[in-house]
Amino acid sequence: MDLRAILMGLAFALMWSSAFATARIIVADAPPLMALAARFALTGLIAVIAARIMGQSWRLPGGWHGPQARAVLVFGLCQNALYLGLNFVAMQWIEGSLAAIIASSMPLIVAGLGWAFMGQRTTARGLLGLVIGMAGVMLIMGTRLSGGADALGIALCVLGALALAVATLTVRGASGAGNLLMIVGLQMLVGAAILALVSAITEVPHLTLSARWMAAFLYQCFVPGLAATLIWFSLVRRIGAVRAATFHFLNPAFGVAIAALLLGETINPTDLIGVAIAMAGILLVQMERARG
Repeated sequence: MDLRAILMGLAFALMWSSAFATARIIVADAPPLMALAARFALTGLIAVIAARIMGQSWRLPGGWHGPQARAVLVFGLCQNALYLGLNFVAMQWIEGSLAAIIASSMPLIVAGLGWAFMGQRTTARGLLGLVIGMAGVMLIMGTRLSGGADALGIALCVLGALALAVATLTVRGASGAGNLLMIVGLQMLVGAAILALVSAITEVPHLTLSARWMAAFLYQCFVPGLAATLIWFSLVRRIGAVRAATFHFLNPAFGVAIAALLLGETINPTDLIGVAIAMAGILLVQMERARG
């Protein structure tokens, strides 16, 4: 892994982790699904228009019934609509640091599901990493629940991480060769359409507009929304999905730190212990997958 890949991985982890704290600002003053649908519509349109200017086609290899089109639809549904939609709803009731920690367990869920249901081999070290990582996440969740954290919000975050893990296991080739920006834009537009429909049925539109809200919304659109996605796919092309996923082990620490700095969320000693345990488990699992 070269220096450029390391810097890309660090940038991705930092951007990804910052999304939870800024989402807390957004959902305080707007319906979560409406706001997320608007974010995906804006960034998706920008990505598609930019891709067309760069000469990229929206005619996917294999057509709209081919594997890449299925990947766009599945990731648009599972990642953008379910994973982020459930997290945005949950962050009306739970802290951004807790949401970030639960979301960072996704590589552990992928490894566990692959081992339990898809016959993927792992060694004792991989299983140990899985147990250690989940123990760290469960420690934090248990402490927060006993401290009054909302159980429904935690459950929604867990379901979101599970949805993204299932998509990761079942769909390959979502990035597309030479067509990356178009693929990213189409995934976002799929998510925007689904979220807008659900929002129209379930939410009452309202918005308390402020400079803080606009800053958080635009940041969400262009940093974790667009830049982090492009960096992730570029990193996967450069070093492979397994090695790229190793950078997820940084997300618990980054998520907790950013939420504390931006929102003033309290960090207690148990949180720090749980974060350290979760990071160690995620790193062990990803090292094992990279070795295999």
